[in-house]
Amino acid sequence: MNLPNKITVSRVCLIPLFMIAVLVDFGWGKVTLIGDSIPVNHLVGAAIFIIASVTDFIDGYYARKYNLVTNFGKFLDPLADKLLVSSALIILTDFHYVPAWITIVIISREFAVTGLRMILAGSGEVHAAAMLGKIKTWAQIVAISAYFLHDFPLNFLPFSIADVSLWVALFFTVYSGWDYFYKNRDVLLKSM
Repeated sequence: MNLPNKITVSRVCLIPLFMIAVLVDFGWGKVTLIGDSIPVNHLVGAAIFIIASVTDFIDGYYARKYNLVTNFGKFLDPLADKLLVSSALIILTDFHYVPAWITIVIISREFAVTGLRMILAGSGEVHAAAMLGKIKTWAQIVAISAYFLHDFPLNFLPFSIADVSLWVALFFTVYSGWDYFYKNRDVLLKSM
C-alpha cells in the first residue's frame, strides 16, 4: 500500500473519532467566539472533520506528483469522501441544522454514483473523480465545517455561510451526479 492510499485509509479511520467527538457528551462545555456560544465538542468535531477533509487534497497531490495513482486509490478516495460527508450530514440532520430532504438527496446521489462506479469497474473501467465531483466535495466540506463551527469566524455576517454553502453544495451534488451519469450513459445502457 503506497503513501496516498495510506492517507486515504487514515481519512476513513478518522470518521469514528469525528463521530465520537461530536455525539458523545464529554461535558466539555461551550466557548464564546465573536458573540456566539459554540459547544467545544462541535469545535473538536470540526477540527477532526477538517483534518480528514484536507487529507483528500494531500493524498491526491502525492498520487499525482509521484505517479502513485492506483485503481484502489481511485475507488477508495471518493468512497472515503462519501463516508465522511454522509456521516456528518446525518449528524447535522439529527441536530436539526440541515433539512432531512437535503441529506437524502446528497446521500442518494452518492449511492447512485457509487453504483455506477461498480458497473464501470465491472466493465473494466475505473474513473477518477471529475472536476465537478471535486467542486461538489469541497462545497460539502465548506458547508459542513461552517455548520459545526456555527459560521465562525464569519458569524457576524447578516446571513449564514453554512446555509449558503449548503445550497451551493446541493447544486453541485445534483449537477455533478447528472453529469457523471450522462457521460457514462453508454456503459450504463449496455449493462441493462
